[in-house]
Amino acid sequence: MAISQTRAAAISSIGIRALSYFFLRWAMLPFGPALIFTLFAIYLPTFVSGFRKEPKYNVVDEVDVVVTETTIRDDNAEADDSPGEPTPNGNEKVVAEQVDIRETISMEKRPLHALRTLLSGTPNPRSLALSALTFLINAALVGFVADRLFRERYYGAENLSFARVGYVGEHEAKLLIREPDQTKMPINIQIHLKDPQPPFDNPLWQSVGGIRWTGNETDYTAVVTIPLRNSGQRTYEWKTSNNHTGEFTTPPKVGEGPLTFLSTSCIVSRLPYNPADHPLAIPGMRHLAKVLPSLGAQFMLFLGDFIYIDVPRYWAKSTEEYRKKYRQVYASPDWPAVGQNLSWIHVLDDHEIQNDWSANTTGVYQNAIDPFNHYHAAANPPLAKKAGALSARSGATYFEFTQGPASFFLLDTRTYRSDNKVAFTDDAKTMLGAGQLEDFIAWLRRPEPKGVKWKIVASSVPFTKNWGVNTQDTWGGFLTERKRILEVMWDTASRGIGVVVLSGDRHEFAATKFPPPMNSTWPESATVFEFSASPLSQFYSPIGTYRQRDTEDVEIKYINKGNSKFGAITIENLEGGEQSDLKYRLFVDGEEVWNTVILSPPVVIEDVKPAIAAGSWWERLFAWRR
Repeated sequence: MAISQTRAAAISSIGIRALSYFFLRWAMLPFGPALIFTLFAIYLPTFVSGFRKEPKYNVVDEVDVVVTETTIRDDNAEADDSPGEPTPNGNEKVVAEQVDIRETISMEKRPLHALRTLLSGTPNPRSLALSALTFLINAALVGFVADRLFRERYYGAENLSFARVGYVGEHEAKLLIREPDQTKMPINIQIHLKDPQPPFDNPLWQSVGGIRWTGNETDYTAVVTIPLRNSGQRTYEWKTSNNHTGEFTTPPKVGEGPLTFLSTSCIVSRLPYNPADHPLAIPGMRHLAKVLPSLGAQFMLFLGDFIYIDVPRYWAKSTEEYRKKYRQVYASPDWPAVGQNLSWIHVLDDHEIQNDWSANTTGVYQNAIDPFNHYHAAANPPLAKKAGALSARSGATYFEFTQGPASFFLLDTRTYRSDNKVAFTDDAKTMLGAGQLEDFIAWLRRPEPKGVKWKIVASSVPFTKNWGVNTQDTWGGFLTERKRILEVMWDTASRGIGVVVLSGDRHEFAATKFPPPMNSTWPESATVFEFSASPLSQFYSPIGTYRQRDTEDVEIKYINKGNSKFGAITIENLEGGEQSDLKYRLFVDGEEVWNTVILSPPVVIEDVKPAIAAGSWWERLFAWRR
């Protein structure tokens, strides 16, 4: 019985250790803690029972068998025997055999096997110290899992007060402020130039607006739009009357450069787990903070999964639960180093709602979108213009802006998409919805001002179909719509505007190019590029899941390892202004591991009248400026 108890303890111990390591260091799968706690419930009684009942000594049973032969000498045997034939025993013959069996039973101490005890987690009846130590190892692992699962629940950050920089344009900047303490109201905001140039610049602090109150309807947040009167690329310092400070830098003028910005997605706190970390620590932000001062980045283009509502567990579906997740990220001790002086703009993805979300605005969508709108969308760039109009489409949830030598479109890949289970070849299947698709295509076709040589598309999910795992959640599950978009992208690139897709979601990095079909009307120079980088702070797959399958999606570079990945993109127009280069630098765990440079395509199609005719007078004006 004791042996079976020990065997059960060994099996449960191995399960506890393997699953705990996977949960704490690789991926915080929601079912992990429940399984680990169940195994520990089996391990505890079997360990105690095995230690108490398993014997300390081995029984040694030795059996000796002694055979005694009794012989006599036969003198007549010699006469009877034939000459020359000896008797079997010479002159002796055996007449009897005596078998004597002697059994000796003794007790001896069992081998200590210290290493086996520590590795297996089984009780050792010979050593209380070894048994206690191996038990404590398992108890500590279960404690770490419980710590990671429950401790952050006590940090709801209800009293969190903070301010962050949102979208920064040439003439305005958005500042998001959260302040639940109404005794701090009204909040006044002041800015001044960090490097005033006398006698033309005013070095004094100037009041630029404020907040009269905040309320629970917005989780005590408000966005203040700050007007900027100085021309050119300048750095401003800002401060609020509730004791928050920071700085931001305005972008280069449209058509000028260089412009540097960052791109990544996916944040989970305390992964890989460190028991010494703060409950809201985000290790990947430390890697970013280490290199951020040297990059000169204008903004962070964050491509979704800023929160994981279902990791490590889906606790509730209420609006307050979703709000708490946002507050916890902003309450992290690692946030100020990467968010106090850097503009962050955001795209929505599934884990802000629910894993692999494809149910439009039904279910928990309204609860989930509430904090996204208050904490992110409200401080984002302007909404994208409706095709053929100067204003946004009613109810639009996607954004566009132009800075320096690039124009940006931030897609919403979750709100309007068809069910992922619909066949990927279905012509009616859509990721963007009819309205967003129309506005996106109009943006792709829209002529850009002089010096704008790139169109940057922000997609929360990869554009390539080369990821074989869960392809239906990527553009690989929406191939008909993707084909239509690619054709418009090739048209755009043929007119001398490079098209680059930036994506995240997969916790891996891949650079992919999409060349036009052979023998088509599009030149090879119209190739579209994608750089997909994530996570900022999450698990990665130790087994590669990206593989080129055809000549439509061509692999440039693939890297799966690394808990923290982000790209730094620098765009600069070349001398003469006819072309521009885009340099992509990949950072993994705080170190630059790969980079590449691509050039904007040359003008092949001069006639842009068809694209202009479909646009507004504003688009025709920009075309005239070209």
